[in-house]
Amino acid sequence: MSQTTSRLLQLLGLLQSRRVWSGPELAERLGVTTRSVRRDIDRLRDLGYPVQASTGHGGGYQLGSGAALPPLLLDADEAVAMAVCLRLAAGGSVAGIGESALRALSKLDQVMPARLRSQVAAVHDATVTLTPDAVSPADPEMLMTLARACRDREHVAVGYVDRAGTPSDRRLEPYQLVTTGSRWYLLTYDLDRADWRSLRLDRMTMVRARGTTFVARQAPDAADYVRRAITASPYRHVTRVRYYASKDDLAQHFWPTTATIEADGPNSCIVVAGADDPRRLVLHLAMPGIAFEVLEPGPVADGARAMAELLAAAVRR
Repeated sequence: MSQTTSRLLQLLGLLQSRRVWSGPELAERLGVTTRSVRRDIDRLRDLGYPVQASTGHGGGYQLGSGAALPPLLLDADEAVAMAVCLRLAAGGSVAGIGESALRALSKLDQVMPARLRSQVAAVHDATVTLTPDAVSPADPEMLMTLARACRDREHVAVGYVDRAGTPSDRRLEPYQLVTTGSRWYLLTYDLDRADWRSLRLDRMTMVRARGTTFVARQAPDAADYVRRAITASPYRHVTRVRYYASKDDLAQHFWPTTATIEADGPNSCIVVAGADDPRRLVLHLAMPGIAFEVLEPGPVADGARAMAELLAAAVRR
């Protein structure tokens, strides 16, 4: 690394560590003249760092906010602290945070020295996070391995236990990670089944990159594919119903993981949902209190009639 580049990094670290520095203070810390400091400040500005200068008592140089976020320079303690926080956010269930935290963690992990990475792992291993029973936190190491494989188009091999409890080994082409807020899913092409799959991360074991890459296929929309997979395919009974309300109004009553909603004109929409018990499915569909009709007769229609008779009898009594 050249002397000038090394000094620029040192200058950047100083500007990020304190709000305001005077020119003489920076010159003394860097062992150069104030003229050299001014030239280095101009170099940082050329690189996109918004360094502001003010004169008078209390004036000096300070790093301001700009239109874009420039690279940050972290010391060892700061890098460890950030990685620990990102691990907790990526593996947790905070809606909208997990995916962003995972991307940031992948970038940080790629450049972090091995000694710091071991410190982060030690803190994580010694930490227990209390979450609701319905939440399935994802392992950060697994998340990072899959995120890098999605980014680099790298084959992965995993052990997987399906809904029936049957274990299998899978050879995958991973495309995208999807989080619902309570679980993580992987949209992937399963080489052994020659088809697309949506796999739950909490059912995976021994996730490992195979070191070979693949040519990207025309992939389905990840969010839509996972939504359809988790609202219908896992259940014994799936039904289509028409609600007499707009899609926007009805979306306020269903979580994206419990039903798929498609507009059917300005004042109606089609909902696809599933359950193992048709009567429970009927109650789930009736909860919004909006008129609907069952479009696909069968067990669900029979369940609707049974629940109607049960509720009517309760009123008579």
